[in-house]
Amino acid sequence: MKAVLLDTNVVSYLLKGHSLAGRYRRHLEGKTLVISFMSVAELYEGALRAQWTLQKLEKLNMELRRYVVVRASPDVCWHWAQIRHERRQQPISVADAWIAACARAHGCVLVTHNPSDFNNINGLQVVSEVEGQQGQANLLEIENE
Repeated sequence: MKAVLLDTNVVSYLLKGHSLAGRYRRHLEGKTLVISFMSVAELYEGALRAQWTLQKLEKLNMELRRYVVVRASPDVCWHWAQIRHERRQQPISVADAWIAACARAHGCVLVTHNPSDFNNINGLQVVSEVEGQQGQANLLEIENE
């Protein structure tokens, strides 16, 4: 079964039942769902900032069990360093570099609603559903060299 790594925004849409979640379901069906340790951290940070109750935090923990979490390893760290180096002329956030590194190190397609965050990263395949100018959903696939 092929694995896809979800960016934090896609996980958030799924957790909230956001209208954008439906656009991504076809990319997830029948796939192993993977997230980066960085996405877990970002989700916890969002919960703390929103002052979630313990009950809501427990629900988040239950939902996170649906995903395989990629942790930092020497290989992932090497990919992170390479990505930050590759993107020095077009800086990438620390968080996005970790997410990209987890996807690239494990050969996963990255599913995101912010594809421009992941432009020009060698060896990373990105899939995104974005709104076209006419309000039509367009599939955007980027295969970085």
